[in-house]
Amino acid sequence: MILLIHKKRWRTNSPYSDNLILHLHPRTIHKQTLKFTLTWGLGGMALVLVLLLALTGILLMFVYEPIPGRAYESIVILQDTVLFGAFIRNIHHWSGNLLVIVSFLHLLRTYFTGGFHGPRRFNWIIGLCLFFLVLVSNFTGYLLPWDQFAYWAITICTGVLDYLPGLGPRLQMIILGGKEIGANTLSLFFAIHVIIMPICLFLLMPYHFWLVRKAGGVVLPQSTNDDQGRQNADVPTVPNLTTRELVTGLILIALVMLYATIFDAPLDAKANPGLSPNPTKAPWFLIGIQEMLIHFHPLFAAWVIPVLITIALIVLPYLRYDSDFTGTWFCSRKGKRMGIAAAIAALVVTPLTVISSGLFIDFTGWLPNIPTYISNGLIPIVVILAAVVGFYIIMKKQYHASNNEAIQSLFILLLIAYVILTSICYWFRGPGMELVFFSDQ
Repeated sequence: MILLIHKKRWRTNSPYSDNLILHLHPRTIHKQTLKFTLTWGLGGMALVLVLLLALTGILLMFVYEPIPGRAYESIVILQDTVLFGAFIRNIHHWSGNLLVIVSFLHLLRTYFTGGFHGPRRFNWIIGLCLFFLVLVSNFTGYLLPWDQFAYWAITICTGVLDYLPGLGPRLQMIILGGKEIGANTLSLFFAIHVIIMPICLFLLMPYHFWLVRKAGGVVLPQSTNDDQGRQNADVPTVPNLTTRELVTGLILIALVMLYATIFDAPLDAKANPGLSPNPTKAPWFLIGIQEMLIHFHPLFAAWVIPVLITIALIVLPYLRYDSDFTGTWFCSRKGKRMGIAAAIAALVVTPLTVISSGLFIDFTGWLPNIPTYISNGLIPIVVILAAVVGFYIIMKKQYHASNNEAIQSLFILLLIAYVILTSICYWFRGPGMELVFFSDQ
């Protein structure tokens, strides 16, 4: 009897609903959170894309064979003979690519609205882990068609492991399942792609959602949070939020299906280990690192710089900030002006640096008696770090900015610089990775 009373009381007083879907939301939310431009629906879109990938991936597994002698042929059969086979593969391919973009934009939205401060610090780390899982999922899925483009793209990416001191060669053997890409590599990538990554994503995503709710939901501007009429501003989650989420999800699915109808997923000739295409490029979401390989020693381009950036992203919520701009886009009006200035600086300096590096900047030639990992690695990195620190100091003094605003301008500078490097390598690197007006990608 006591248990029945306790159970009834819990159901009556709990802010949670017995409905599984409604466990993701509180019963009421602030009106301000209904504005689409507050979050752009990016978190929900990422969830929809993951579900779409899971569904289409299961359907593809009925035909695909993860064996080098049959993988490519199974894709051809899927596209040419299986009813709606090409359409399903197109949806899966474009959803995977779009998931990388949406997840990346979601991280940016979280950062630029200050959604990583206070109780949301740890959830920022979880978000970074989810983004890493998305990248690994796309990376492992890249090899599965077993065509020329996929085979050599993965060859480039795994080849940089040779430059990791000590563990590199051993780690390369583990990832490839041998000394070179072959049947063991394909089996390993297939297992990671269809089993390990989905399990990790479906375990971590609910935890991520729960932490958002535990922290009080989506971040709002301080003026909204401090509103004395907060109760009057609350509205029921159903149907106000759930209807918007449903519509957004359906529109996204419709757009993906429309795109998949018009554009086919790429499929090059069957993988040929003895014939490398020219140019050979990494997957598009890692191609910025390949561009850095042209300018820096591989140890620094493939390992030191990415590791430093990853560490910086992890410690970002735990830095000392002068003020609380949680919920405010770009911290403040001054922060927006500083962000624009940082973006312009990156748009001007980055292409000029790339062009100069190809024409007359040559640390290796200037310092022939010094090991290349110093002349073409350590020295250029020290110069760049000094320039970055100088940029931070100048921006802080010039605008009399807070730490929040100065750090944000530095973040934008590095972000735009990497986007430009990615664009240059993708569109403007031709045969021999030489700069061209436009690459046939």
